[in-house]
Formats: sequence, structure tokens, C-alpha cells
Amino acid sequence: MAFTHATGLGPLPTPQPKLAEHVLDLFSLKGKVASVTGSSSGIGYDVAYAFAQAGADVAIWYNGNPSAIQKAEKIAKECGVKCKAYKCAVTDSKEVEATIKQIYEDFGGLDIQVANAGIPWTAGPMVDVEGDEHWDKVINIDLNGAYYTAKYTGQIFKKQGHGSLIFTASMSGHIVNIPQMQACYNAAKAGVLHFSRSLAVEWAGFGRVNTVSPGYMLTEISNFVPNETKEKWWKLIPMGREGSTKELVGAYLYLASDASTYTTGADIIVDGGYCAP
Repeated sequence: MAFTHATGLGPLPTPQPKLAEHVLDLFSLKGKVASVTGSSSGIGYDVAYAFAQAGADVAIWYNGNPSAIQKAEKIAKECGVKCKAYKCAVTDSKEVEATIKQIYEDFGGLDIQVANAGIPWTAGPMVDVEGDEHWDKVINIDLNGAYYTAKYTGQIFKKQGHGSLIFTASMSGHIVNIPQMQACYNAAKAGVLHFSRSLAVEWAGFGRVNTVSPGYMLTEISNFVPNETKEKWWKLIPMGREGSTKELVGAYLYLASDASTYTTGADIIVDGGYCAP
């Protein structure tokens, strides 16, 4: 008699994966195809570069920054892998679907998808903002964009029978930031966290779904923040500083690689200890 998960996901037990003996080989991405949204700069670019250094062929996504094309060529040359840039607005479901299908065709598969594209809330206290345009823009990119990316990636993972989806969430999905007021961003990232956990259960038979939650990082996304605000951040961070994007890539590599084949529905917080107290 075949036993099934309470969720109806399929028969138990599922087969054990065949894993490399050497620990460093577990972290290798050789032979894998990775795709990273919002990767023309910042966290996404460094994650894409790290994946290429680990041996993966990589698809870089951009929307308003065509320098991603030259960056993809640089990654391919320096890492000896295939790397190509794709222009796509993650707020457009049809564009996302077409881009993911094109990546699958161009690379012959899709093993790793990082849903990283996002923007900050910059308008201040919500009740003081005129109109809903900024709210809609943040939600559409940070939450709906993650949904579209997951939907069409999941269809490929289900067909293949394997895959790893990683969302860039945020410590802002766990806590309420101060002194800046950003209820919209916090709500979007909290949504990404629970969306990821929900998909981890839905996809347990064919794909893993996890999140990385960065804290305050040295990226362009926070260039609009005045130094006096950042000084208040540093006092609240036990390590007393913002993080480098390179300090994040190990978390993504773990979740992308065979080192994490029994990890799904998890969140890795990389925030210098901000959420710890």
C-alpha cells in the first residue's frame, strides 16, 4: 500500500538523493543552471557572480539597467560559464512567463531561481502619503513580482521533478524598522516569507523553496537614506555596521546547492544580529 503525505503531495517515502562524498563538492553548482531576477547590481549581481564562480551557468535579469548585458559577458569570460542577460519587468506576468521559458530553452534547463527583484519604500509614514501609486509600485515589484517568478518557475520544476527557488525576503519581514517608517515594504517582505513557507509545502514533491532575509546592506537601494538615519541603524545592530553583499552570497549558495537538499521552508537571516535581541 502506498502512503501519502497529509497534504496529498505524493507517496512516502521519497527517495534519498545521491550526494557527493566531499563537502566542498556539495556546494558546487557545476552542471546547474541558475537564474537571478534583479541582478544588474547589488545583492542580485553578487549572487549571480557567486553562482558562476561555483560553476553554474547563469541568467541575469534586468529592467532599467542595460549594463547587465556587459556584466553578463564579464561573468562568462572570468568564470568560464555561460551567462546571458534578459530584460524583463517582473511586474508583468506575461513577460515573466516568456522570460523563464526563454531561459529554459536557451540553457536547456533551470535548476535554481532566485526571486530577488525589489525596491524600497521611500515615502515615509503611510497616512501622510498622497495617492496610492507608491504603495502599488512596491507591492507589485516586491510581492507580485515574486509571485509571478515563482509561478512560472514552479511549472518548470514540476516538469523536471527538481529545483531550488530562493526568495530575497528581509529582516523587515520579521521586525518593524526604526526610525524610518515603511509599513508597505515590511508587509510585502512578510508576505514573501509566508508565501515561501507555503510553497515549500506545496512543492515538496518536486522543488525546494527557501528565503534569505538580509539586514541593512551596503547597496544602492539605501542610497536615499541620510547618514543621520544610518547612524541610528548602527546603534541598533549588535555588530555596529551595515553588511557587504558578499557577506550574503554564502547563504544563497547553500540554499542553491546540494548541501541543502533537506532544507525547505527555511529562512536564513543575515543581519549582523539585528533581530537577535
